[in-house]
Amino acid sequence: MGASDVSREHLPIPDAPPTAVTALDARDQNPAFTPAQPLNAPAGAPNVVLVLIDDMGFGASSSFGGPCEMPTAQRLADGGLRYSRFHVTAICSPTRQALLTGRNHHSVGMGVTTEMSSAAPGYCGIRPRSAATLGQVLNGNGYNTAAFGKWHQTPARDVSPAGPFDRWPTGEGFEKFYGFLCAEMNHWYPVLFDGTNPVEPDRRPEDGYHLSEDLVDQAIDWVRTRHTLKPDTPFFTYLPFGATHAPYHVPQEYRDKYRGKFDHGWDRQREITLERQKALGVVPPDTELAPWAEGVPHWDELSAEEQRAAASLMELYAGFAEHTDDQVGRLVDALEETGELDNTIFIYILGDNGASAEGGLGGTLNEHRFATGIPDSAEFINANRDALGDATTHAHYPVGWALAMNTPYQWTKQVASHLGGTRDGMIVHWPRGIEERGGIRDQWHHVIDVVPTILEAAGIPHPTSVQGVPQQPIEGTSMLYSFNDADAPDRHRVQYFEMVGNRGIYHDGWMAVTRHGTPWEMVQDGTRRSFDDDRWELYDTNVDWSQAHDIAAEHPGKLRELQQLFLVEAAKHQVFPLDDRMTERENPKEAGRLDLFGDRRTITFHAGAKRLTEETAPNIKNRSYVITARVEVPEGGAEGVIVAQGGRFGGWSLYFHEGRPSYAYNYFGTDIYKISGRGLEPGEHEVRLEFSYDGGGVGKGGRAVLSADGTEVAEGRVDATIPYYFAFDETFDVGVDRASPVVDDYAPVDNAFTGRLRSVRFDLGDDLASDAADDEARERFRAAHD
Repeated sequence: MGASDVSREHLPIPDAPPTAVTALDARDQNPAFTPAQPLNAPAGAPNVVLVLIDDMGFGASSSFGGPCEMPTAQRLADGGLRYSRFHVTAICSPTRQALLTGRNHHSVGMGVTTEMSSAAPGYCGIRPRSAATLGQVLNGNGYNTAAFGKWHQTPARDVSPAGPFDRWPTGEGFEKFYGFLCAEMNHWYPVLFDGTNPVEPDRRPEDGYHLSEDLVDQAIDWVRTRHTLKPDTPFFTYLPFGATHAPYHVPQEYRDKYRGKFDHGWDRQREITLERQKALGVVPPDTELAPWAEGVPHWDELSAEEQRAAASLMELYAGFAEHTDDQVGRLVDALEETGELDNTIFIYILGDNGASAEGGLGGTLNEHRFATGIPDSAEFINANRDALGDATTHAHYPVGWALAMNTPYQWTKQVASHLGGTRDGMIVHWPRGIEERGGIRDQWHHVIDVVPTILEAAGIPHPTSVQGVPQQPIEGTSMLYSFNDADAPDRHRVQYFEMVGNRGIYHDGWMAVTRHGTPWEMVQDGTRRSFDDDRWELYDTNVDWSQAHDIAAEHPGKLRELQQLFLVEAAKHQVFPLDDRMTERENPKEAGRLDLFGDRRTITFHAGAKRLTEETAPNIKNRSYVITARVEVPEGGAEGVIVAQGGRFGGWSLYFHEGRPSYAYNYFGTDIYKISGRGLEPGEHEVRLEFSYDGGGVGKGGRAVLSADGTEVAEGRVDATIPYYFAFDETFDVGVDRASPVVDDYAPVDNAFTGRLRSVRFDLGDDLASDAADDEARERFRAAHD
């Protein structure tokens, strides 16, 4: 079907009508039949590559003045444009949904992450069919499409082998998907999907495996194959890395490159970065450092041990960032080798939110542990310094470095009110479409502007209907006008921001903002904070680039005007009712969203159940339960896992070790409680684990009793249990423990049960403890999952 012969307003584009039959004999047919032609994109439509880095602040990358060397970003910027006022939503899932739909995050149901969704329209976590993705639109217009990496947009209850799969990547316009669906991932032992099928990496860390390298290998292979077979068909490659989100996993040589580079501390780093930013032109010469966050220590207030621990964690992060950028460089090289680079719009977004403060004031070797209110001491971090970045750590740097990585702005990820949470570097490289090389663009833009930019560049209209569903208007503004006009006036003039109660409004340079929460406070007093008590600030960013001076007292009328505008925009885009709940929304019942198992208290699995998230696995947390496994022990005895959940940094496992049935509970990697029975003879057996929960709130302990064929064979205490999430990058599996092992009694990955597993039944107690039963614990868990 010719590109100029079709209407692209409605997708899918209808097939061309067949030629009429005019003869009885095929040899007499006139006009002759012609082969059906494939759907073609508009003539001259460019390829599209969209790369997204996770948890990187504006002041991290060397291409925007930061200390993390990112030569590929610099290379693309030197050959294209840097956008100095590009904005995101302050948390990952919302940014990704907005990026791929061209609509504001609440408008498409993603007011928070998928794991925190509720029943409210702006927070349901379900993309409406009236908001087709960029993948759907480009694929419907003749593009080949593929996504590699972190998705984090599928409703949590749908991430199971039972689906549905319509909101997995392959149901949202991507012909190829290779990556993961959750908030973060272990880069040494990832749990991956190829399409909707679980897959295992073909190598291990000791063989040189790393997830970021794997993702780019897959992307390069896909691009090269497509170029060989269909060189005239444009492609769309979406590459959202799991890096640089915790855990910071990186080859040692990258970590070692930065040894000693951050001993000067975060206060001095902010000064160095701002000087570089001014020299690069990504901030004006009169830009000031925004105020330091209250409650965060300055570098000279730390002890020598604390400084050493903090510097080590920043060295690790910087190596992680450089390693990721090097992988992007391999993709750029592959595009250049195939001759595709010049006609590819390459958009490189350096952060889906500001730098993350979720490692707390001192940093951590296990972010899940810290998220539940258990900090790591500097001495503990230093004692494990040599292991940083390997498979035994799940590290995150301290808040001070997050603030420095957001230079010159204030606050961090989650804080949608301030630019430290929402402003990130963005680079556009398109030699055939952009005349200037190495230019800076100061026009104000937002992540919702990417979709209309790509569609305009490709000559594709935004469809009025997709698969029969009328489409919501695109809410973004194309950036194409600025590509070849550095002085063009702004076109994106109004934008609201909101995330877990932090909110703001932008209008022609003015910003009214109010911060509702502090992202690194893991234990609060349980007092509900009223939105009416939030203090609003006012900034004129036309003259105060970094929000350094609050002028609310001098301009009360302007503040009131913008507050009213926020109410208008928030009502228009489904922001209300505001919801600042964090911990509570992890519980589907309290959040008000559907749960896969609902009220079922008996669930039976058969061998092979795998890759279940905590939303699609039986909830054994904060309650009593019984696990009953019917197994067949082979000659010589059994080894391996019957059922496990979580991994090295928190989880539990029922398994055989040295022929004996065993149970282990791993409390955040700090305490491992184990019991083991006697060896079992070959033949059929029933292995039973009964856990009696102490009650009295969440995260309490309990008594574990292990039985074989009705006879108690071992018992023991578990002093404390994990109250909220075992891990976001691990799964519940039957017959094997995938990714990192819960306990060192068996090897990573190669730990499948060697006997025959007939069934595993869960009977869940009726004593499930509520968050409300423990006010202190109720406030412990903040947003390490974002």
